[in-house]
Parts: sequence; C-alpha cells; structure tokens
Amino acid sequence: MRVVDDVATGVASGEWVTLIGPNGAGKSTLLRALAGLAQYDGSITIGGEEISSLGRRELARRIAFVPQSPLLPPEMRVREYVLLGRTPHIGRFGAESRADLEAADRALVRLDLDRFAQRPLRTLSGGEQQRAVLARALAQEAPVLVLDEPTTALDIGRQQQALDLVAELRVQHGLTVLSAMHELTLATLYADRLLLLSSGTLVADGPPEDVATEELISRHYRATVSVITGEGGTLTVVPVRRR
Repeated sequence: MRVVDDVATGVASGEWVTLIGPNGAGKSTLLRALAGLAQYDGSITIGGEEISSLGRRELARRIAFVPQSPLLPPEMRVREYVLLGRTPHIGRFGAESRADLEAADRALVRLDLDRFAQRPLRTLSGGEQQRAVLARALAQEAPVLVLDEPTTALDIGRQQQALDLVAELRVQHGLTVLSAMHELTLATLYADRLLLLSSGTLVADGPPEDVATEELISRHYRATVSVITGEGGTLTVVPVRRR
C-alpha cells in the first residue's frame, strides 16, 4: 500500500522544516522513511549518500529519531534510558565512556530531568516520559534531529520549553531539524519552512506565511480558521466556530 506519493524536496543544513497536514496525510510515514524505518521507492539522501546504503549504526550517528509512540521499558531507570542514545557511538562489545555518560547527563539537565535520573520510567508522567525520549535523542548528538509530534503529551509550558531547547541547540550546534506537528501555531513559530501533506501528497512547500493560510488550511483540514498576523510577523491559527 502506497501511503506517500510524489514527494520531492530538500532540506538545507541547519534548517528547521516541519510537516503539517490532517491525520492520515502521511507525515509519520515520511519521517519514518527518512529515519530508515519504512520501505520506500525513489531516493533519500543525507550528505549526498543514499540512506539505504548506510548501516544502522552509521545512520543513527547522523539521524536521531523521536517517534510518536516510543517504546519505554517501564522498569528502566531514566538515566539508563537516556544513555541508550549513545549506543551508535559505542563499539559492539564496548562500554560507555566518560564522554558518553557526560552527554547523557547534559541531556538530562537540559530537559530538566536530572532529578528523575534514578527513577523507573513507569513512575514518570506522560509529559515527563516525552521529555525523556527527547533527552535520549539529544544524547545521540546526531546532526539531524527528526521529531514526530514531539509535544503531544506536554502542557503548553513544557511544549514551549521543549521547542525552545531544540531551537537553542539548533543554533549552538548547527542541528538540522525535521518535525511533524499538529499544533499549527507552534509549527509557524519555530519552523523556517512548512511542508503541507494531504492524502499522501505534498501540496504546499514554503515559508509559514505562504503555507499556513486560511485558504489552504480550510481546504485540506476541512476546518474553519482565522490566521492572525501579530507583531514581528508571527502567525496564530485560531479555530472559528461554525454557525
């Protein structure tokens, strides 16, 4: 079954590109293909190399993937889980180095999880678990970060903190970020460029002000919205009640 079809685009180094679109549009499938987790026809390259030619370990050194529904071993401690992000950097029969431990600890601090380091994952709230998943990805220290609905389980404050952190790390370390997001206002705030998918097809590709329009959102989401332009050109997408 073909879920996504005829998508052709590129992402520049250091760019933040966000996929938007209604449920079932193919956003998660496309991100999984980028991370080497879904079969595809055609070509996906990173740094000029086809991802299918890269081994799992090498691909994981280049792309850190945060899935929408990650597997969380309930009895594993938070620090041990975050340390799994260092797996691509550890030899087959090797042990974690001091650099690996320090990378995991930095990620815990950045996500405000250091006080939970020794707690089992099952004791965390949904939002705290989501932050642990993001911390594991950050510990991986890959140049490309792929986020599938990274703020789903977070309240508005934690959403902003998580996305601000990604934006900060992007500037500090030159991260390239690809994400899928349902919250359109947040997508316009953080992304340099939006890709609008609808029924598995790329229907719009451009800066937020060109893609998050009332006409496109109405047509492809079947929603009535108002797009408000604020100070500095920020966009807010507001649902309008139908009468």
